[in-house]
Amino acid sequence: MLAELFSIVAPVYCCAALGYLWTRLGRPYDSDLIGDLIMTIGAPCLVFSSLVSLEVETGALVQMAAATALALVAMSLLAAGVLLAFRLPLRSFLAPMVLPNTGNMGLPVCLFAFGEEGLALGVVVFAITATTQFTLGMWLWSGRGSLGQFIRTPVTLAALLSIAVLAGGFEPPRFVLRTADILGGITIPLMQFTLGVSIARLKIGHIPKTLSLSIFRLALGVGVGVGVAEWLGLTGVARGVLIVDCAMPVAVFNYMMAERFGRSPTEVAGTVVLSTLLAFGTLPLLLAWLI
Repeated sequence: MLAELFSIVAPVYCCAALGYLWTRLGRPYDSDLIGDLIMTIGAPCLVFSSLVSLEVETGALVQMAAATALALVAMSLLAAGVLLAFRLPLRSFLAPMVLPNTGNMGLPVCLFAFGEEGLALGVVVFAITATTQFTLGMWLWSGRGSLGQFIRTPVTLAALLSIAVLAGGFEPPRFVLRTADILGGITIPLMQFTLGVSIARLKIGHIPKTLSLSIFRLALGVGVGVGVAEWLGLTGVARGVLIVDCAMPVAVFNYMMAERFGRSPTEVAGTVVLSTLLAFGTLPLLLAWLI
C-alpha cells in the first residue's frame, strides 16, 4: 500500500519541487506566457481528447458534471456562512474556499490514482471548475461578469464541442485527435511545474488567519465531497475522483485575481501556499482511505 501511494503522489511532488528549485535558483520563468498556453491551448485540447477518446460512458461524464456542480453549490453556501460569521469579506475569500486546484494537482492525482478513467472524470471536474472560475469567480473578484465571458472561455468551448461530438456519435478525424492529444499532453507537466514556481514566488502573510482558512478549505472539500458522493450514490472511480478533487488546496488562479483586483492578495497568497503544503501531508492519507 505504501509503495502504491508513493507512486501516486511522488510524481506530483517531484514536478512541483523542480518548479520550486528552478525559481529559487533564479532561472527565468514566464508564468503569464505559460498560463496562457495552458488555458488557451493545452487544457482545452486535454479536455477534448480525454472526453472523446477514452472509453467512458457519456452517462458517467454527465453524472460527474452534476456532482461537481452540486459540490460547488454546497461549498459556496457553507463557506459563505462561515465567512460571514467571522466577518471576512466574501469577495476576497469565497472563491478561494470554493474553487480548489483541480488542475495543477487534481488532474495528475486523478490520473495516477485512478487511471485513464480517473483522468477523464477529473477533466470533467476541471472543466466545470475552470468555467466557474472564469465566470462566477470573475464576477466575485471584479463585481462584473457576462454570458459572453462564459462562451469565450476556451475550456468551456472544448467541453461543449466534446459534448456535441459524443451526443452526435461523431468520430473526429484521426489527425484531429492526435493533434489534440499532443497539445493536451503539455498541460499536466506544465501545471505541476508552474505550481512549484508559484509556491516559490508567493509570500505567506497573516499566518493565523491564512492557516485557519487553509485548514477550513481542505476540511470543507473533504466533507462536501464525501457528502455529495454518498447522496448521489457514487462508487468506485467516480467517488474517488469527486472526493479527491473537492479536497484539493486553493487554486493559484485565486491569487492572480486577488492581486489584479486588490482583494486581500497577501492573505489569499497565504492560503494558496499553506493549503498546498498541508495537502502534501493530507493527500496520501485521503488516498489510502479511498484506495
